[in-house]
Amino acid sequence: MTIDAIDAKILEVLQENARVSISELSKRINLSLSAVSERLKKLEASGIIMQYTAVLDPIAMDKELSAYMMINVDNSGSITELIKLIEHSEEILEAYFVAGDCDYILRIATKNTATLAALVNKVKAVKSVKRTETTILLNKYKQLYSVPPQANKL
Repeated sequence: MTIDAIDAKILEVLQENARVSISELSKRINLSLSAVSERLKKLEASGIIMQYTAVLDPIAMDKELSAYMMINVDNSGSITELIKLIEHSEEILEAYFVAGDCDYILRIATKNTATLAALVNKVKAVKSVKRTETTILLNKYKQLYSVPPQANKL
């Protein structure tokens, strides 16, 4: 699906507030209710809009410490145990298999250094894990929850 300037504006408004009413959206876009509804349906059906979600404040949820953990694994072993640990840990928000100096990068939100240490020890106990390196985040300067919308350049 190609995205035109109107679709991009709809997506921009939704990224600011996904709970905006269709009526308010149509006013801000300067398009009829039915046209906005139709465009939304197409954006959802095409998978461009993947979901509508609530973004929670980690501190309000008692997750005051954020960190990234880089993991190197022994390539001769199975990573099944590591993947299960990642999938079942609520403190691990994101996990990526990457190219570079490490094999996996995890984004973690946890209560404090003690709970981070417990998670690090769980990861290190996995047989296929060779090495970990953890970086604690001190300040956040930018956080986007999605890619910015742009009209397709044809």
